[in-house]
Amino acid sequence: MQAWRVHDNGEPREVMRLDEVPDPVAGPGQLLVRVLAVNVNFPDALLCRGHYQVRPPLPFTPGVELCGEVVAVGEGAEGEVGSRILATPTLPAGGFAELVAVDAANTLPAPDALDDAEAAALHIGYQTGWFGLHRRAALRSGETLLVHAAAGGVGTAAVQLGKAAGARVIGVVGGADKARVAREIGCDLVLDRRTDDLVAAVKEATGGRGADVVYDPVGGDAFAKSVKCVAFEGRIVVVGFASGVVPQAALNHALVKNYAILGLHWGLYNTKDPAAVRSCHDELTKLAAEGTVRPLASERVPLADAADAVQRVAEGVTTGRVVVVPGRTTGGTR
Repeated sequence: MQAWRVHDNGEPREVMRLDEVPDPVAGPGQLLVRVLAVNVNFPDALLCRGHYQVRPPLPFTPGVELCGEVVAVGEGAEGEVGSRILATPTLPAGGFAELVAVDAANTLPAPDALDDAEAAALHIGYQTGWFGLHRRAALRSGETLLVHAAAGGVGTAAVQLGKAAGARVIGVVGGADKARVAREIGCDLVLDRRTDDLVAAVKEATGGRGADVVYDPVGGDAFAKSVKCVAFEGRIVVVGFASGVVPQAALNHALVKNYAILGLHWGLYNTKDPAAVRSCHDELTKLAAEGTVRPLASERVPLADAADAVQRVAEGVTTGRVVVVPGRTTGGTR
């Protein structure tokens, strides 16, 4: 079969190679899955660069979430051949491949309401948004939610989940094209970080109060501006550092302004509270069936274009989700 592998650390476009490798087999407790669609995540680029908190041995195959069809069931595993599932492969055997063996215990049923590409994008980003907004920040109906990188894969999920919770959502983007996407997915107000005075605009839009909850997958300057426009008893959810800059929080400022800084590493819930992960998936499946949330799989590309897709996501030039579809023969949008 074909699989993308990283042989040295560096930029994705330079270090990912499409190799011919032996077909995997389903070991004890595993399912062998034919990959239908694999979502591109920013951590895929960090893995290529060797900058992620997990450093798999070289060579490894990136791709941390997928939608696939079960083709074989290993000894002791629960699963049904032909069923469509969501999976988070265990590296070094990631999802940018035609086949992958995954732990059956870490799989979930793919929502019937979503196609393969949409389903592949539902898991990590939407689970992160759900845990961040509800379990960590306790977002309430009527509150104001500020979402950075609102047109990206993580941001679009947070926007949709915020609207589903009854919040007023302010989206921050970079550029006119991304502003258009943010409006289309439901932002009540869209601010362009390149041209708008973010702090002044948020305060004006909230009558001087500020944002009750800030969802920040960017870090750097985004965090620095967030602390200036977060409300009294507001909550800033730190999701990641796509800017490449890890900010240093001034705790004296958090003290005098009475706001909370909340960290969120969603992956920990898989081991700390797996029941909550499955409960969250049930809720997301329900929201998808209702049409309340729908991953913006704005670009679907063939397996041959995976390295370029990871590079472009890393550079922040994409909107919504870029999804690799191994059965696709040409690139392009939906």
